[in-house]
Amino acid sequence: MRTYTLHLDRDALAGETYGLERAHLVPDGFSWAAFAFSVLWFLYHRLWLAALGVAALLVATAILGHVTGLGTGAGLVVTLLVLTLIGLEASSLRRWTYAGRGRPVRDAVIAANPEEAEMKAAQRWLEGAPAHPKPAAIPGTGLPGRPSEVALGMFPFSEGSR
Repeated sequence: MRTYTLHLDRDALAGETYGLERAHLVPDGFSWAAFAFSVLWFLYHRLWLAALGVAALLVATAILGHVTGLGTGAGLVVTLLVLTLIGLEASSLRRWTYAGRGRPVRDAVIAANPEEAEMKAAQRWLEGAPAHPKPAAIPGTGLPGRPSEVALGMFPFSEGSR
């Protein structure tokens, strides 16, 4: 099972089909395609600045390896480590780029494959329930209040001041 994040336009409202055809699902986790094809993967997903940054990182790694006199084996290990980093961070860079373009994360679903994730995300979106309801405002101030549900864990929001 894998987690997928749903990215929609900022002005899209839950329950409406408008904009759903332009939605993007981004899988979380290691990307083998980004590891294997690096810059081409970023260009395929239209992440121009990230592709430029990855290309600069790879060129800088090659130049640094040449300047320091790394052997062929050590250079291969360093390159594989950089490509592993790219594979680990590719999905995060994709989410960051979508958020910068006005398509923030609107929901997250857990599914076995992209088709199942698309069906779950579309169904939840069309049901109209927002993924993250906003807390009620404090009367007379317009400021958001504290959540009223019980919270377990390290951040007990519902506890009073000590």
